[in-house]
Amino acid sequence: MTRFRRLSCRLAAALVAGALLGPAPAISSVVPRAHGAPAVRSDWTPRPEIYPGTVTRKDLAIPMSDGVVLRGDLELPADENGEPVRGRFPVIVTITAYNKAAGSFSGGLTGGSPSYLVQRGYAQLTVDARGTGSSEGQWAAFSRREDKDAGEIVEWAHSRTRPWSNGKVGMSGPSYLGMSQIFAAGSRPAGLKAIFPQVPAADVYRDVVASGGQIDVGFIPLWLGLVTGTSVVPPAVAATDPQSGFGALVDHLTAAATFTIPLMLKALTGGEEAYDGPFYRDRSPDRVIDRVQVPTFLVGGEFDIFQRGTPLLFENLERRGVPVKMIIGPWNHLEGSSAADIDQAGYGSLSELQLRWFDRYVRGVPDPTLDADIPPITYYEQGSGRWTHAREWMGDQHAETFRLSGSAAVGGGIGVLTQGAAVDGRAIVPPVPVSGLCTRSTAQWMAGLPSTVLDGLPCWEDNAPNDKTGVVFQTEPLTAPLRLRGPINARLFTSSPSGDGMLSVSVSDVAPDGSVTRLTGGWQVISHRALDRDRTRYLDGSVIQPFHPFTRAAKKSLAPGEVAPVDVEVFPTAARLAPGHRLRIAIQAFDAPHLLPTVPDLPTTLVPLTVRTGPLWPSVLTIPAL
Repeated sequence: MTRFRRLSCRLAAALVAGALLGPAPAISSVVPRAHGAPAVRSDWTPRPEIYPGTVTRKDLAIPMSDGVVLRGDLELPADENGEPVRGRFPVIVTITAYNKAAGSFSGGLTGGSPSYLVQRGYAQLTVDARGTGSSEGQWAAFSRREDKDAGEIVEWAHSRTRPWSNGKVGMSGPSYLGMSQIFAAGSRPAGLKAIFPQVPAADVYRDVVASGGQIDVGFIPLWLGLVTGTSVVPPAVAATDPQSGFGALVDHLTAAATFTIPLMLKALTGGEEAYDGPFYRDRSPDRVIDRVQVPTFLVGGEFDIFQRGTPLLFENLERRGVPVKMIIGPWNHLEGSSAADIDQAGYGSLSELQLRWFDRYVRGVPDPTLDADIPPITYYEQGSGRWTHAREWMGDQHAETFRLSGSAAVGGGIGVLTQGAAVDGRAIVPPVPVSGLCTRSTAQWMAGLPSTVLDGLPCWEDNAPNDKTGVVFQTEPLTAPLRLRGPINARLFTSSPSGDGMLSVSVSDVAPDGSVTRLTGGWQVISHRALDRDRTRYLDGSVIQPFHPFTRAAKKSLAPGEVAPVDVEVFPTAARLAPGHRLRIAIQAFDAPHLLPTVPDLPTTLVPLTVRTGPLWPSVLTIPAL
């Protein structure tokens, strides 16, 4: 990216960190920079701008079917005098929970600049979600009502009564803004032709709220604080419509007291919000993804908080024959949201990709080389540092199983990871509450902010120090390259004196010099080990992506002395381990500050866990090898 754009993103991230965490220095990414030729290089070139400028109309009233008025800013093409150009244009809709008035200060963290598309003949409508920014109502984070709002906003923009709309609508934006697109598309509103979601979730409980069954106290409080903080800024509309502005502010303050704060407290104290169920089902894009029919371009990150979910959305659309593409890069959530480095994939900048996608599917302009230029999947491969491509996320993989063998001990007694015969052994995993504190996991699950605040710490890159807080099993140096893509499963035969606890697993690439690069991770609370076998994914007969119910009814602690298999879902990645490197699995009992047990479960997690290995206790790591 250009020096200006990188500086802008760093400043924006520092501002977010400052708002939520206190003063912070400039951001420095801890993820590797891509190198090597992209899988496919497009010869397509973007068309030039048509209009010299843009002009914005602020706080348009958008009435919903229940009488609540949402507010949107409309950016239109402008002539050389700064006057709006007369005519009807295709409309790109973005729905944000972060206050549309802050978009110009985001440094690209809410996606690309809309002016690029507007100067090429689009209109941009950016709307504050219900209960945020200048919009009336109370925020409830993707409630069924907000889901309905998304479709109604699109239909409002589609209506021919808007003198600036030609009736064709697309949608764009990252994270919350990306998930809004999926909910809108799921309601199948008139006029919606295509969407471009960046870093969206699929299943919010498993993806981010309670990965493995413990509560995410790294990202969720930051996110709730960001939405609440930007919502209680006095709405700008108060200057022109004092009644609406005052009412909106009261609604926003009420929501903070009645929804946001109680939600977190109930989850942490072990209420129903700590378990999966209708509340999270309503708020998960995979609830409606079966209804999405419009062409969809997905952007994901290998170190994103929605690392798990974005590929699942792609698979659903691809399986049903919906035109879909996905680029997954070496990005955390902030980087995936800005997509400032997406040009490294070889197809142009974010704005250029959106122009090409929307020109083809919103404006309906033929693009005969689009599918030849951009494969269905473009992903960054850790280890090789190359951009590669595929037609399917899971298609040409086979299961390779590595057995945990012998014993391992904290601090350096490394066990064996082998594809040969395993021998009996055990490993005691101590409860170290600071495990995970300075790792790529912390940087990931706080959206990249820790590496802003504590720039340059070696532990962001090397997982070796953290691995010493748990137990480790690793292969002998590889004699041939090992490539993998997709989800991973760790089946660990475990016992616990309390009957509970959490297994925190990292899968890493160990270089000949001993440095440890964490590729991905996974977590599982022992009492939530029950499998929903109908929703569990298998590869060559082996579990590759377990699905646990995470309900109160399914929760069951171990009996005294009981050893049971616990399948740990390790989130998907793509990597190539070079000859001479080793594959490693490390096991801890905590992942701080990412996850925290509920208050009732805290005493049962402060105990050592025992992982058993050998023929009687076949603990294994199963990877999707290419």
